[in-house]
Amino acid sequence: MKRGRLLVVMVLLVLCSLTVFGQEKKQRVVMYLNGTLGGKTMFDSAALGVNQLIKENRITGKIIEGGYDKTRWQTDIATLSAAPWDIIITAGFSTAPYVTELAPQHPEKKFIIYDTSVDYSKGNLGNVYSILFKQNEPSFLAGVLAAMVTKSKMPLANQQKVIGFIGGMDIPVINDFKAGFLQGARYIDPEVKVLVSYSGTYNDPAKGKELALAQYSQGADIIFSVAGGTGLGVFDAAKSVKAYAIGVDTDQADMIQDQDPEKANLILTSVIKNAGAALYRAVVLTAKDSLKYGTAEYLGLSDSSVGLADNAIYRAQVPEEIRAKVESLEKMVLAGTIKVDTALGK
Repeated sequence: MKRGRLLVVMVLLVLCSLTVFGQEKKQRVVMYLNGTLGGKTMFDSAALGVNQLIKENRITGKIIEGGYDKTRWQTDIATLSAAPWDIIITAGFSTAPYVTELAPQHPEKKFIIYDTSVDYSKGNLGNVYSILFKQNEPSFLAGVLAAMVTKSKMPLANQQKVIGFIGGMDIPVINDFKAGFLQGARYIDPEVKVLVSYSGTYNDPAKGKELALAQYSQGADIIFSVAGGTGLGVFDAAKSVKAYAIGVDTDQADMIQDQDPEKANLILTSVIKNAGAALYRAVVLTAKDSLKYGTAEYLGLSDSSVGLADNAIYRAQVPEEIRAKVESLEKMVLAGTIKVDTALGK
């Protein structure tokens, strides 16, 4: 009788263990930022996704701010790769060479890199998942908006048909924003002049302000800032000369609304890349063993991974007819009626 009871208990224990281990594995996840938080950029968006995973107790996670000293990035990522983490997350083209080198050395680990892709032709990268965003799609809509604003009778629009674009680096991902922006503006009016500048840095608001003031002085009444923390200076310039701006990566107007509502009201919208949602999805699918490592995935408007910030400022400041035009063209992009230019792969 006792042996029978013992057998029953043992069976129950086995069943319980199968239930526990049949659940999603709690991953140990570290995200390395080759920069810092607080700049109201894509890093902040990415952190939201990881922090949500931690909050939901799906992962044991940590976010490390590597800062802007490029000499430490490779060593930092190598150290994390050798540490007891299941998933190592990095961002952007600057970290891609390090992931390409380190991932084959740690085949038992998973690597997620976003806003760029490793070169899978180099081989032995079956444990790397790359996330790329179709930032050209919402940038097309931002170009439509900017061209219509500069031709409008909005309070801060001048008589010149001039708009601006300020990028952080002259690299494919930044130029993908530019490609869509230029196409959208010229879709509305081929004669709209687009001023283009590159700051060469993502962490110099003073440089951003300097470049923006130069463009505003040349007749631009709205500037699309794609320069990370440097772009915060673009908003300072917009406030000083009373002109419009478009933010990037996160809803930048919303993020500064409480501290500086006057400045926020000049940021008509932002081209959003929802890095946090993309990373959240990737980690959850990894736990379910259903994420396709060894591949790169493009996420765009159809995935709700990119878009324009449709906030209270956008609805209050931008006339309804402009918003309606943007919405109608978004539907055409989604339907494939409009093919948006890209700089990726070029």
